[in-house]
Amino acid sequence: MTSVHSEPPDVSGVRPAPPPLWERSEEDLRAHTAEVLHRARARSTALTEAVDDDDLVRQHSKLMSPLVWDLAHIGSQEEIWLVRDVGGREPLRPDIDDLYDAFQHPRATRPELPLLGPSEARGYVAQVRSKALDVLERTSLSGDALTGTAFAFGMIAQHEQQHDETMLATHQLRRGDPVLRAPEPPRPATGDLPDEVVVPAGPFAMGTSVEPWALDNERPVHEVFVAGFALDTTPVTNAAFAAFADDGGYRDSRWWSAEGWAYRSAHDIVAPRFWRREGDRWWRRRFGVDEPVPDDEPVMHVSYYEAEAFARWAGRRLPTEAEWEKAARFDPATGRSRRYPWGDGEPEPRHANLGQRHLRPAPVGAYPDGASPLGVHQLIGDVWEWTSSDFRPYPGFAAFPYREYSEVFFGPEHKVLRGGSFGSDPVAVRGTFRNWDYPIRRQIFAGFRCARDLTAAETAAGV
Repeated sequence: MTSVHSEPPDVSGVRPAPPPLWERSEEDLRAHTAEVLHRARARSTALTEAVDDDDLVRQHSKLMSPLVWDLAHIGSQEEIWLVRDVGGREPLRPDIDDLYDAFQHPRATRPELPLLGPSEARGYVAQVRSKALDVLERTSLSGDALTGTAFAFGMIAQHEQQHDETMLATHQLRRGDPVLRAPEPPRPATGDLPDEVVVPAGPFAMGTSVEPWALDNERPVHEVFVAGFALDTTPVTNAAFAAFADDGGYRDSRWWSAEGWAYRSAHDIVAPRFWRREGDRWWRRRFGVDEPVPDDEPVMHVSYYEAEAFARWAGRRLPTEAEWEKAARFDPATGRSRRYPWGDGEPEPRHANLGQRHLRPAPVGAYPDGASPLGVHQLIGDVWEWTSSDFRPYPGFAAFPYREYSEVFFGPEHKVLRGGSFGSDPVAVRGTFRNWDYPIRRQIFAGFRCARDLTAAETAAGV
């Protein structure tokens, strides 16, 4: 079994936070960027070396690419952006550009392509990385928008970590004995938490114009007014979701949108993906391990439609994207928006379940140091959280550095997810980070929390 840690083990105690990227010297920024690239590559290597070559080239689900495609795609994007565009170097493998263009070939048909084999893919990504690190050493990091504050290098590190999370989802879909391992997440150290937190009405600064590695859909910062509302203190747990399933929630069309009910019915969905009923309890399969579903973990592998149906059954609703971000970032004591719920410092193991340190969500309440100023827990890490919002551009949006990252996905077809999962790396998660997917998606590490409007009496009382 292969260890896939990309972060050190959990540690207690507080250490001074390093300065933000825009305050670092070019030498420190270069060293930090190299470390982030190395961390991503160590994870890619662990995920692809955890299986044999037959597993590497096999398509484990039509929803996913073969792992070997993801590996070579990581190298292809790094070559295009860092070696060619930033470095101005001669192309290494221009002949494979089309093979690894995600827009030209849907996942279901990628195994039919003349892909690089495992050894060739490993050699290619190693060669690209060597040249990319040389480009990093020789490039001014105070230049244009692509190279200033090492943006292009940070973009590629985020891209690789996003594909690492996709490969982790492929591991969840593969059949066979377990090949990944990781220690258990921490247990809650605090007592019972309140069921919900009230987020006061008022404006807040949403998005960012200063975060140097933020992607185009996170920009620009803009003021948004949010009416007062109540939000679940923690994500919805397996126990709560099991109550919905046991109450016939999957068989009662009252709780479902027309689109959700049609999808549920067509696929005869009766529980979160990877769950099954045995006797009087629910079981799940997690990275090759069969185990009882733990009551106190956030539910995951649920679609937007399932989250929406649960919320209606519970007499609540899903939060909007703006509500989620205000709960995560707004500090009522200062009136400003933080980078993260806990403050402006980069994520540490005590803050959130990130970086694939664990192969599961942590029990709710396990990260009190990561709570927001309003007292909302586990907004970052553990599970991506569905919101009710369509993926739309912010006012003043400008595509950068290419339209295909965000712009082509804008519209009602995709719903926004926030917060990251246990499989997300800190470099690819922040308070402004926006993920999106089709509302039918269940193989991703997605859960949710619920919200509700305040009553007239609560609003009048200033609750």
